[in-house]
Formats: sequence, C-alpha cells, structure tokens
Amino acid sequence: MIISVQSAYEWNLRQDLIFVDCRFDLQDPEKGKVSYAHEHIPGAVYMDLEKDLSGEIKETGGRHPLPDLNQFLDTLKQAGINDQSIVIAYDDNHAFASRFVWLLKAIGHEEAYVLDGGLSAWKEAGLSTTDEVPINHKIEKEQSWRLVQSLIATQSDVQHYIQKENVALIDSRSHDRYTGQHEPIDKKAGHIPTALNYDWTALFENGFFKHNEQLQKHFEVLNEYSQIVVYCGSGVTAAPNVIALWQAGFSNVLLYVGSFSDWITNDSNQIKTGNQP
Repeated sequence: MIISVQSAYEWNLRQDLIFVDCRFDLQDPEKGKVSYAHEHIPGAVYMDLEKDLSGEIKETGGRHPLPDLNQFLDTLKQAGINDQSIVIAYDDNHAFASRFVWLLKAIGHEEAYVLDGGLSAWKEAGLSTTDEVPINHKIEKEQSWRLVQSLIATQSDVQHYIQKENVALIDSRSHDRYTGQHEPIDKKAGHIPTALNYDWTALFENGFFKHNEQLQKHFEVLNEYSQIVVYCGSGVTAAPNVIALWQAGFSNVLLYVGSFSDWITNDSNQIKTGNQP
C-alpha cells in the first residue's frame, strides 16, 4: 500500500509504471494543478480531487462523494492507466494520494501505492523533477475494473453498524472536531455515536508513515473487532487511516465515503459530543 522513494525509483524503469500527482489545496482548488505544472515527477499525470476523484455534490453523499464510475474509468483511460498498470500516487500530505489509491482499490486495482513522504521525499533524495507534461494515449481496450462494494460503507450501513458491538467506527478528524469543540466546516458539530477518535495526522513521523510495527501498536485496540468502518469530514482524510490499517494487516476495513458531512444531512441521525464514543 505504501512504497518508499527508493523502491519507487527502482521501479521507475518499468514501462507499466505510472506516477500520479494528487496535490490539492482545499482552500485554493487550483493550487495543486499549478504546482504540478511547475514541477512534478517525470512522467507523472495529474488527478484533481474535486474534478477527477469526487462526484457531483448533492443533498446527500457528503462534500466529496464517489465519482461517477464510468467517468472515473474514462479518466483513468485518458491518463493511460489500464488494469495492468502499477500506479504510484503522491502529494504533499498523503491525504489526496491515499484517496486516489483507495479509489483504485475500490474498483479492484491491486497494484496501487502511496509514495511515502510524497514529492518532498523524492526531491530530498536528490531525484529529478520536470515541468514537462507527458503525452498519454487513451486506452480503448475494455478493462476489468468493477466497483468493489465490500470496501464501501453507506449512510444506511453505518446506521446499522453503530448497533453492532463487533464493529468499530473510526473518526479520523482532529480531537476538537470529534468532541464538537471546534467545527470549521460542517453545519453540525460532534461525531457519530460509538465512533472512536483516530486522528489521521497521528499516522506520521517527520512526514512519513510510521513503521508497520508502530501502526500495529497504534491500532491494536481494533483487533477485537470483526469490522472497521472509517470516516472523516468528507471521505478524504479518512483514506490515510484506511491505507494505514491495511498496511498494519487489517483486511476488514470499509470507508464511509460520505462521512460526517453526509451523516448530518439526515436529521434523524444522532450526533454525540465530548470525549466518549
């Protein structure tokens, strides 16, 4: 799920390898693409969180709903990515690259990785960047991708899961948003009942994912659950937690894509505040 710069560089000679630049700024949606145009890993294509990795915002579904499947598959084909490609995604905080890798896993694409440390680590290793945009040829051949529903949780799923003692619901947001003390984005504050707080930023040390043993220790309480459902505000920063859980050996992990921004669209859904699940 997570690949080092050294391994990515060694794989770079393979013709079936494609780098994907996923840099994005929620406060400045054009910044990521501008940064890509200025410099990126040679051969990398660009994917925009809101234009490529999210669907149309509706009354329900959250701020970053799943993209339309056919449109997403066409985006991959336009970028020259096929079902045999090895894909390494990067950004500058792991969140958006993780979202893209999770999306690939959610359509059954196994060879997808997050570049540990992102573009900064690539440059710190003395590896080259470019402003040259690659010429990609659209893939016309039918591919084997299909949506893997077993990786996705919906609002109705979560309504069911919070009644089950063997299911852990994980809130990936900061502690003050979890408790409801501070809510800068959503109209309601607090968390989904039964949710445990695992702030996604706790996964990293010095800009890199913690080692597998550290991640296993970080998530050890979750070993007693048969199912884990992860959410955040809009299904983006939850993705690094999903990737880290997979990396730590957990296979029973779902992403609630709509997340808290979808949950609060239903007035009958309960919300809790404070430290207790």
